[in-house]
Amino acid sequence: MLFVCRANLCRSAMAERLAASHGLAAASAGTHAVPGLEMPSHARAVLTELGADPTGFRSRRVDAAVLAGAELVLTATRAERARCVTLAPATAGRTFTLRQFGRYLAALPDGPAAPPAELLAEIGRVRGRLQPGSPADDDLTDPFGGPMDGFRDCATTINGILSLLAGRLRR
Repeated sequence: MLFVCRANLCRSAMAERLAASHGLAAASAGTHAVPGLEMPSHARAVLTELGADPTGFRSRRVDAAVLAGAELVLTATRAERARCVTLAPATAGRTFTLRQFGRYLAALPDGPAAPPAELLAEIGRVRGRLQPGSPADDDLTDPFGGPMDGFRDCATTINGILSLLAGRLRR
């Protein structure tokens, strides 16, 4: 799975490391990332609080090849989702905003964990039944440059979605 935000410093970086703490294989990138940068100190601190390992992270820029290799692409905002689908149109059916994907996961009927392809097929069926969300429902606010509480709120939202995903996914 690939997480994408604008700079690949906060939202997607935290999502990558939180996913690993749930036992999910993940990478991250940014639509406008400057390659090789570290996460801000607030992001590292929040990840440590949540039991995830922030060490060794370096930002990278998303490209069509990275997108094509991802089974699932989860973006921070609708704008990043649009950019990813523009770069790699074949990914449209497996590219969602994180919050959108979380709503779809929550709307799935109860059932056993499924392999990734089956889970995506189920999500596709739910996607066709639910009304689209507003930008406020879909976009994850960027905490960059803000207080620690903004980073905590962002990471807590991401972690909740990943917890749902980990519970529904059979590896």
